[in-house]
Amino acid sequence: MYYIGIDLGGTNIAAGIVEEKGKIICKKSIPTLAYRPTDEIVADMAKLIGMLIEKGGISTSEIKSIGIGCPGTIDIENGVVIYSNNIPMKHYPMAEKLCEWTGLQVYIDNDANCAALGEYAVYGEGVSSFMLITLGTGVGGGLILNGSIYHGFNGAAAEPGHMTIVSGGEECSCGKRGCWEAYASATALIRLTKEAMKKNPQSLMNKIAAENDRVTGKTVFDAVLENDGAAQAVLSNYIRYLADGIVNVENMLQPEIIAIGGGVSHAGETLFAPVREYVRKYGFNKYLKKAKIVSAKLGNDAGIVGAALLNL
Repeated sequence: MYYIGIDLGGTNIAAGIVEEKGKIICKKSIPTLAYRPTDEIVADMAKLIGMLIEKGGISTSEIKSIGIGCPGTIDIENGVVIYSNNIPMKHYPMAEKLCEWTGLQVYIDNDANCAALGEYAVYGEGVSSFMLITLGTGVGGGLILNGSIYHGFNGAAAEPGHMTIVSGGEECSCGKRGCWEAYASATALIRLTKEAMKKNPQSLMNKIAAENDRVTGKTVFDAVLENDGAAQAVLSNYIRYLADGIVNVENMLQPEIIAIGGGVSHAGETLFAPVREYVRKYGFNKYLKKAKIVSAKLGNDAGIVGAALLNL
């Protein structure tokens, strides 16, 4: 039997056919077009599943279940998206709707929880506590305890992106000010980069952005590699915000592994080395083993794999 995992993002819907041990047989993605009515998005998810089944050369009868990783707060028991701000939804019965389209059993969980489960499948042997933090449009998180996703009593646990790190600071997409997401996401890094570019018109960041026709989360890293001072200041500031949040996570949970995923994590040791040093220096625990801070391994496939494994 096979499983289908769907990673529903604000930009793309990515899906794959997955074996029981987590190997992706084939995958495909289409634009989300998140401004549309949610019913239209679900209809496209069903079409994407059909394309995958055809591409994989299998029949619907060989699919045991479908799993969806969706941004927001999820009622996993009833398959309902209680609230999502990146793809606007409230009390939407997504599992039921997709089941109507496909005739297959559908499971749903928070996208970061699914990504954490996928990464845990790679890192998790012998590990009792595992935290994934994703740096993308927002800052997501997923906590795995003893092999299972920790949901909290109401299903809303492990949302580190919405802890406050700057009281009264930048407005977050959730409506609150000062959230970690507003300072450590890729979106935040792009904002910090643009602000610095305006103040430093001679910075290489401006040249790099012009060559690529836009500012991305990679712009500042490319400029830092060219020893651009303004870019280094941006990156140092961003790393402090990111690492402050990781310190908070470590202080509260003390997980064995903290894996960092999302587009920003592709910067490698330019990002990870100073983050580890900051956490080592400022974490409350200075006398016992500390969490290992590692780069996530599955990249954009983590959400697909984790979603597919929700039924296991």
